[in-house]
Amino acid sequence: MMTMEYHNPVLLNETVEGLDIKPDGVYVDVTFGGGGHSKAILKQLGPDGKLFAFDQDQDALSNALEDERFTLINENFRFIKRFLRFYGVKQVDGILADFGVSSHQFDVAERGFSTRFESELDMRMNQNSHLSAYNVINDYEEEQLRQVFYQYGELRQAPAMARVIVEERSKAEIKTSEQLKLVLKRFLQPKRENKILAQIYQAIRIEVNQEIEVLKELLLQTPELLKKGGRLSFISYHSLEDRLVKRFIRNGLFEGEPERDVFGNFEVPLKKVGNLIVPTQEEIKINNRARSAKLRIAEKL
Repeated sequence: MMTMEYHNPVLLNETVEGLDIKPDGVYVDVTFGGGGHSKAILKQLGPDGKLFAFDQDQDALSNALEDERFTLINENFRFIKRFLRFYGVKQVDGILADFGVSSHQFDVAERGFSTRFESELDMRMNQNSHLSAYNVINDYEEEQLRQVFYQYGELRQAPAMARVIVEERSKAEIKTSEQLKLVLKRFLQPKRENKILAQIYQAIRIEVNQEIEVLKELLLQTPELLKKGGRLSFISYHSLEDRLVKRFIRNGLFEGEPERDVFGNFEVPLKKVGNLIVPTQEEIKINNRARSAKLRIAEKL
């Protein structure tokens, strides 16, 4: 199999160090991609260590590592517990996640992730998924579109954008990225066009791949999956994702406050390790994708 071209992972050393790897431990890389994090984990594992990796993208299978300690599972990591059980694994020593879109997905024009290319509206990380960017743009109600743009793209003009899309698609389907760009042209200020387009694409991609729901499902499974002293090492690129990770580590909840006892104390399954880690300016210069990355590490109590 030919290996696909994938770029260097963001915060590679810091993320792997955050796992505090034991040579005979069992680890999971839930966002395999080009295998950069997995290779770094395997270097620190001894002959009895094991590494499971998840990736729902068919293209990532081309990067499967030839190592008897390694197993690549071609599934969404929302099913982590189910598939690890299939391999006889109930608990692990660490879980690593990098929630960004891989450089490969951005660089393959027909996947529709990048604002740089004209392509059909797609953006599916799992190419067998039924929901694509085309469905979101052409089938969603105006209110649904407004919420997607406002919540996931943090776009103040979300209501007007949703209205224009609904008006234009009533005349003709919006099938390509170029057509979508033309429909939304009035919102693309000349000096900020790329930034606004990136926010629009991000919003649609998060909706297509149900990224927020999938992250919540993963986080909720981690307390049961991790052994005592086991680690999470998670990189987020969107404020919504980072907030969910931060709150879950702090409170064991996504919203509200946990129940306290009469002394005002509460129990949580995880504790944070160290402080928030962000890339250096040097790393951002080498890899522009790193600019919004935030790494949080936690340990099972």
